[in-house]
Amino acid sequence: MFEYIGAIHIHSVYSDGSGEVPQIAKFADEVGLDYIILTDHNTLRALNEGYEQWYGNTLCLVGCEINDKENKNHYLAFGIDKTYSTRIGAKEYVRRIKEDGGFGFIAHPHEKRKHMAEHPPYPWLEWDSNDFDGIEIWNHMSEWMENLTEENKYQAFLHPLRTIAAPPEETLKIWDELNLKRKVTGIGGVDAHAHKYNLLGFLEVEIFPYKVLFKSIRTHILVDEEIERKQSDDEIAEAKKVIYNALAEGRSFIANDYHADSTGFRFFAETNDGIFQMGDYVDAVDKVKLKVLLPVQTADIRLIYNGKTIATTENKEAEFLINESGVYRVEVFIHKKAWIYSNHIRVGV
Repeated sequence: MFEYIGAIHIHSVYSDGSGEVPQIAKFADEVGLDYIILTDHNTLRALNEGYEQWYGNTLCLVGCEINDKENKNHYLAFGIDKTYSTRIGAKEYVRRIKEDGGFGFIAHPHEKRKHMAEHPPYPWLEWDSNDFDGIEIWNHMSEWMENLTEENKYQAFLHPLRTIAAPPEETLKIWDELNLKRKVTGIGGVDAHAHKYNLLGFLEVEIFPYKVLFKSIRTHILVDEEIERKQSDDEIAEAKKVIYNALAEGRSFIANDYHADSTGFRFFAETNDGIFQMGDYVDAVDKVKLKVLLPVQTADIRLIYNGKTIATTENKEAEFLINESGVYRVEVFIHKKAWIYSNHIRVGV
């Protein structure tokens, strides 16, 4: 399979980011990303003004982050060509996006912070919606802000990658529970804005520089066909289709590549009927082998079944023989730090 690495959830000058789109894409190309997805708030100006194209070896795609009138229920919408009113409720715009052929992911679902009046939390509240396709299980900026304290703020401002620990347990829990009912795929987001702050009255610091964040939370996709890096409208449309299909189907994993390069990670199932990838459904329950391959010599591999850790091993690969229906995914820790989170393989459910 072909693996492509991207950064999702990015803001430009078209909403509350500080970077121009070509500049942002140039930074992505410099750090070796294959794709990025812009998600400016409630606008598709970058799409309408022709910025959805290749920049070197990086394809810039344009989605949109939508919210309701209370600035809650943020939703990352992809594959759309129009925006939706913030006056309608979240369940309504999520439903309309799906009806219009798009798909999307709940953004930073469990924000709770109370220590930053100028940056209140933007949680997801409409959990009874059945139309969202997935969840942003790991959001760099959201976690950074949740962890910010008076004691650590200067170090956090100067080193924005070091305080990122792991996805919220609450988010992982509900993600596992939802997958027992239907497929809900996961992505990781950087939530990049490149805000500039004045510290101590004379020191201007850029928080979350695009190029820095592009080295952290990434979403790796696995696809059956190689993406052609050609600038024609038809080739861009085809590449966009391949990337979006992989994200929608959950044929992907989320990694904090600041800790180590996760390229080459694989989690798949083997049965008598063949090989099944992340995001796939396996009908058989008997004699299912789940396999994990890592691109490093050793790391802590954890098999998660219906939300609970049922097996662990320290190795560069692992094989688990299972015979119970349910949803399975893998977490990998390296040097005791959260590193890789796979999407689920659903067995018999």
